[in-house]
Amino acid sequence: MKSHITDLIVQALDQLAAAAVIDSADLQTPLVERTRDPSHGDFASNVALVNSKAAKMRPRDLAAKLIEVLPSSELVAAVEIAGPGFINFRLADRAYASLIPEILRQGHDYGRSRIGAGRRVQVEFVSANPTGPLHVGHGRGAAYGAVVADLLEAVGYTVHREYYVNDAGRQMDILGTSVWLRYLELCGEALDFPSNGYKGDYVWDIAATLHREHGDAYRHAADEVFDGVPLDEPAGGDKEAHIDGLIGRAKALLGDNRYRFVFELGLNVILDDIRDDLGLFGVEYQEWYSERSLTESGKVNKVIDRLRESGHLYEQAGAWWFRSTEFGDEKDRVVVRENGQITYFASDIAYHLDKLERGFDRVIDIWGADHHGYVPRVKAALQALGADPSRLDVLLVQFAILYRGGQKAQMSTRSGEFITLRELRKEVGRDAARFFYVMRKCEQHMDFDLDLAKSQSSDNPVYYVQYAHARIHAVLRQAAERLVDVEPSDGAINLERLVETHELDLLKSLSRYPEVVEAAACNEEPHQLTHYLRELANDFHTYYNAHQFLVEDAALRDARIKLILATREVLRNGLNLLGVSAPEQM
Repeated sequence: MKSHITDLIVQALDQLAAAAVIDSADLQTPLVERTRDPSHGDFASNVALVNSKAAKMRPRDLAAKLIEVLPSSELVAAVEIAGPGFINFRLADRAYASLIPEILRQGHDYGRSRIGAGRRVQVEFVSANPTGPLHVGHGRGAAYGAVVADLLEAVGYTVHREYYVNDAGRQMDILGTSVWLRYLELCGEALDFPSNGYKGDYVWDIAATLHREHGDAYRHAADEVFDGVPLDEPAGGDKEAHIDGLIGRAKALLGDNRYRFVFELGLNVILDDIRDDLGLFGVEYQEWYSERSLTESGKVNKVIDRLRESGHLYEQAGAWWFRSTEFGDEKDRVVVRENGQITYFASDIAYHLDKLERGFDRVIDIWGADHHGYVPRVKAALQALGADPSRLDVLLVQFAILYRGGQKAQMSTRSGEFITLRELRKEVGRDAARFFYVMRKCEQHMDFDLDLAKSQSSDNPVYYVQYAHARIHAVLRQAAERLVDVEPSDGAINLERLVETHELDLLKSLSRYPEVVEAAACNEEPHQLTHYLRELANDFHTYYNAHQFLVEDAALRDARIKLILATREVLRNGLNLLGVSAPEQM
């Protein structure tokens, strides 16, 4: 309906421009929106307000001229001027009913569009360090990123989904060393495990695999391992120096090849676990991009050389610093440490430059909210390298806070005390988890109520929406049992019989779906779709409770069956975009 009104307005503008009433060179794109107050009609446009200057007349006068040349339409019942020059459109009842054949004809494609016109967008999301299983905090970023990508695809963008694998750097060394130390314990070595090593059961599992398959081949005496290593914090030392010392001993005692084997074992086991978790959560990627490949291909060094040659780096105390303050950052950032080690930031610069050089029109990063300070420095580096930082959008997602029985659950990947995404999925189901995760704006804190997510009641939003879809199938099953013909007639036949208030409300809700998909995609706001589906489900349940569908009057029965079939299609399409199933029975 919105596009139809827009087309009428554009035709009217063209007529006024052809008659030299308005200067076509200065025409502004009008806005067409649904009215908030039904007494003002169904749609309102600011076309006269934004183009009064080009017409050299008052907005209300221009609005009157536009109405004079507005093409007639059987879908529009009335047009009127309101306020300072808004044009309000009131649709005929048949306008909404005319959507039903279109919805049934388009099926899965109803609500999709070509706004993106094939432009290429990369969406990078989750990208959790492969140092442990995904927890429920990661789950929100996974659900949000997956739905944003699917929404963008639904409006015509070519979307490339990517996971950035942090398979290099200190945290991975801590993981590898943690696995080796647990392996030594399984070999019978008595040692004090570092306070900031990775302690989860998954580390024991990986160490057990190493011990089972290689026996004592990687064993060294505990005294030898801890020889010369600084004391840990509980003993009055420095925990960071302690773990770094242990990493150094692991590399020295095992040698490059054997250390690399332990490192890769930990990485691959956890990365495979992450892949499985995300796949079972309905999240798939076109690419898993290795951080290590950036170093091995020389891309990181090339970026550092470019920044150095352009004068954007300086040396201080043996380290190389990027002058990010020159681009609005709060302080300069290290790209090469005094020991020659490349920082995460240097790798991230190379990675983001690589993204832009791969030809994406737009790059979207979905990060945890704790990374908010990282955004300006990445954009600063891109600008220093001559790239356009406006092509990068960073969306920050607050972690979800999980509640069970009214009690807050604690999570920590280092201590091993966390609720995994897999546990959440098994407890509440994939559908509830996916739906709940995107019910709020990404930057808003979220309390995830497990008890509500598992409940089979109208208070549970995903159950409420799915139940609407299942109820429609129940009507069709009932018709089959009673041998009542519900094969819908062609086109708009009998739709004039849809005159009840509940029917008109439901029709209006169905007409909003394409606009909701467009707004949710363009604003990266999946919650708009969840809210819409709840409202649509409410309109259907209200209709279901107030009227019979399998009535004796064949024409009325046909009209109502077509209406609920169209509702089923929209419910299914919307749930599919959220990665949620549309069950036929509940």
